[in-house]
Order: sequence, then structure tokens, then C-alpha cells
Amino acid sequence: MSDIAADAAMAPRARPVEEESYLTAERGIASWLLTTDHKRIALLYAAALTAFFFIGGAGAVAIRMELFTPQQDLMSADTYNRMFTLHGTVMVWFFLVPSIPNTLGNFLLPLMIGAKDLAFPRLNLSSWYLFVGAGAFLVYALIAGGVDTGWTFYTPYSTMFSNSYVLAAVFAVIAVGFSSIMTGLNFIATVHMLRAPGMHWFRLPLLVWAIYGTSLVMVLATPVLTAVLLLIFAERAFGLPVFDPARGGDPLLFQHLFWFYSHPAVYIMILPSFGVISEIVTCFARRQIFGYSFMVYAILWISVIGFLVWGHHMFVSGQSLYASLVFSFLSFVIAVPSAIKVFNWTFTLYRGEIVFESPMLYAIGFIGLFTIGGLTGLVLASIPIDVHVTDTYFVVAHFHFIMVGGAVTAFYGGLHFWWPKITGRLYPDGWARFAAILMFFGFGFTFFPQFIMGYLGMPRRYGAYPPEFQVYHVMSSCGAVLLAGAYLLPMGYLAWSLFRGQRAGNDPWNATGLEWQTTSPPPRDNFRVPPVVKTGPYVYHDEDFGPDRRTEEPHRNQDEPR
Repeated sequence: MSDIAADAAMAPRARPVEEESYLTAERGIASWLLTTDHKRIALLYAAALTAFFFIGGAGAVAIRMELFTPQQDLMSADTYNRMFTLHGTVMVWFFLVPSIPNTLGNFLLPLMIGAKDLAFPRLNLSSWYLFVGAGAFLVYALIAGGVDTGWTFYTPYSTMFSNSYVLAAVFAVIAVGFSSIMTGLNFIATVHMLRAPGMHWFRLPLLVWAIYGTSLVMVLATPVLTAVLLLIFAERAFGLPVFDPARGGDPLLFQHLFWFYSHPAVYIMILPSFGVISEIVTCFARRQIFGYSFMVYAILWISVIGFLVWGHHMFVSGQSLYASLVFSFLSFVIAVPSAIKVFNWTFTLYRGEIVFESPMLYAIGFIGLFTIGGLTGLVLASIPIDVHVTDTYFVVAHFHFIMVGGAVTAFYGGLHFWWPKITGRLYPDGWARFAAILMFFGFGFTFFPQFIMGYLGMPRRYGAYPPEFQVYHVMSSCGAVLLAGAYLLPMGYLAWSLFRGQRAGNDPWNATGLEWQTTSPPPRDNFRVPPVVKTGPYVYHDEDFGPDRRTEEPHRNQDEPR
């Protein structure tokens, strides 16, 4: 080596000029509040969702504190009703439903299909403002005195007996429903019209398919919810006899209409989770997804059949036995595509070069928790067992295994997976692994005891209970402390990473997909050069062959230099 070359090697390298990204393209609060960039709008949604997550979490803390002892010693029965209504209403309508579609979906969908933005950027911003406005109405209802009907607004509680702020809460849910419809229409139009050249339907990543299926459900099902809530509004505000049987109404009509939306809404919450987990599993197994076409058809199958199973929520409501048998059968049918996904994730892992990064730990936790939730759903689909455990903590545990163990775990997994792309920064992966493991065990300690006490007959929605159930409630409350720590810890180290985290490369995970072929964070228009797609979505090992360990480059840890 020459002296000049040696001196050059010893000299400190000049720091590369930081490329302008969507975060720095415009500055000032107004540039955020008036933005039409889908990536910035995703972050606005994330900020709003975080606020609602804390509000709904406060309700959960109050519930678990009250249930620590058998006596109702911290709050009255009426206040307890308002607390679990607060928790359910906020977490379902203002966190779980919009969590993945409006944040990760908003950010990633155009990137994954090679588009510059969503089809209707101004509509996207309008949906966020409508979401925030709906949240303001809900916060008003909570501050003014709360709601005591439960998150389902069941009649006649919501029309004849409640003295709480039902109308404000109903208006809030109606408004957030319109926000969901606007988002769904935007996503559908984007997938149809803005795919990059060569990006045909069966080259779409599974997350895109999942968001597409979710959007179809949003657009088709949400108007039914809007209609039934408007009927509650009309009966409560103007005395229109819709659900009052004394005036010719039918209270069961509400249940049919509500669950016609609300069971598909379960898949609004869980379908995007399937997409997130598929992206993570195939990346960290270093294999093509097993049975890609079957995974696509399973998403579409769930989107359709989900509209036909609402009656399994009404086995004890007085509906026809023959109708109950049909709904029971269809509930077993819809379990098939969900099982296909679990099996295909398992076969993707088979013979894979599995790397246990934090997103992968979240994904594995999701698969385990969702499987338990799905199997207990089959238990509830069986009429004789459902009659026994209806309105017990068995139902509470099943619901949370699907929604919290499923949707929230997948949300955290996706957030960790795409955080380097969103922010351009790396987080301490050791802490992230610890948080993922803590979330899994904390969730198990919180909700698994509820299966037992539910089967033993502990009814839900009660602030006081027989002393023999105390040991299970204490276990749940202690587990909830661990779970809260698992939820709060990532907020700390992710915030730290924004200021102190190492800079991420464009593809710190060695992942495939268009979103990893642009800079981290991406530029305003997503790509410096418009992409052209020539391969499928997962350019890893073929599904029929495992990786060749002699030639395969080991998966690079995100903390290692590129």
C-alpha cells in the first residue's frame, strides 16, 4: 500500500450528507397538520392512537384494581359499569379497529406496491381529522359522566334505562365509522389503480392483501353499524319506537344488526395482523411463504364468510334453534382459513434459517396466543358449551386472546419490524427481545386464569364476586402489571432511539419487498426512481427447499454494521 493510500485509510471518513426524507421535507406544525403525505398521516394516527391507548388502559387498571378483592370497595356498581364501558369503547373503536390499518397500513401500503401516495391524499387527511373529532366527542362523554351501557350499547340499556351520556358516545362511534369507510375506500382504490409496473395481483405482499380484505369489510359492514346506532339515537332522542317492545319494537333487532357488523369487525382487527405476521415470519425464517396462493384465498374467504356468522353471539338470546345450528356450522367453517394460516406459518418456519430478533419473538407469541384464542372460539361455537359459558369470563378471555394477544401483539411486532424504515433509527434489540417475552408471559398470566373461572361460572361485568374466585382474579391482576410493563417499555426505548439510536441502513433485516428498496426514512415521494417489479414478493428460498447453510449468508443483526 502506498503512503498516500495508507494516509487515506487512516483519515476519518467524512459523514455522508443526509438525504432529505419525508420527515425533513417540510418543517413546522402547519406542515404536519395540513400534510397529504401518507407517511406523516400514519404518524398522526399513531399519536392519536397512543393517547386513546392510555385512556382505555386507565379503564383496565381501574377494573383490575376493583377485582383484586371480592368486595366492591373502590367504586360503586354504577361507576364500575362506566369503567368497563370506557375500557371497551375506547379500545375497540378507537384503538383495535384502526391500529394496524391506519398506522402501518397507511405508511406501508403505497411503499409496498410502488406508489407515490394513496389514491386520495386529501381524503386520507380528512379521515384523520374525522377520527380526532370523533375522539373529542368520546372524551366529552367520558368527562361529562361516562357511559354505562357496555361497549356494545345493547338495547334496552342504551334506549330506556341508561342515564349516562349515550348520545355523545353513539355520535362518536358513528363518526369514527365514517372515518373507517373513507380509509377503506382509499386503500381499495390505491391497490386497484396505483400498483407499480409488473406488480400484478399475485405479486402483492400478503400485508397488502390483508389490508385490501380489511378495507372491503370496512366499506361493506360499517354502514350497518352506522344505521343501527342512528336508530338508537332516534329512539333515545326523539322517541321513535324501534327497539321498545311495549310500542311494537324489537330489542333483538339491535343484536342482529350490531353483530352483523361487529363480527366482521373482529376481522377488521385481526386480518391486518395476519398480514404483519406473514411478513415477519418469512423474513426471519429466510424462506418464501409456504402456500402463498392459499394464504391469499384464506384472506378473501375470511372476508366473505365473516359476514355469515353473527348469530353465534345470540345462542341464548331467543333466536331459532335451527338458526343457531346454521350459525354454529358456519363458525366452524370460518375456522378453516384461520387454521390454514397457522399451518402455513408453521411450514414456513420448517427448515428455515430462523433468527430470533424481536419482531420474530412477537410473531411467535402471536401464533401461540392466536391459536389458543381460535380453539376457544370453536368451543364457543358449540351450542351446548356456549350456553354454559355465555356471559362468563370464558368469553372475556377468548376475546382478549384474539384481540389483545392477537391484534396488539402483531401491532407491536410490526412496529418493531418497520421502525428502522419509519424513523431511520435502530433501537436496542436486547430490550426489545425482553419486552416481547414479557408481553407473552404477562398476557398468559392475565387472561388464562379467566378461562378457568369462566368455566366455573364467574360472570363478567360484576364488580363483586364470590370469594372462591379471588385467587384467579389476583393472578389476573398481577399478570396485568407485567403486561402493562411490556406495553410501556417499548414506548421508552423507541422514543430513546429517535435521539440516540444508531442510523439504520435501507434494509437492516435483509428483507425483500419494495419498501426495503428505498431509503430509511423514505423520501417524500417514496422512491427516487419509480420501481418496476419483476419477481414475486418474497425472494427467499423456495418453499420446497430449505436454505443451503453452506452458501447462505447469515442473517445480519440490525446492530451490526453493513
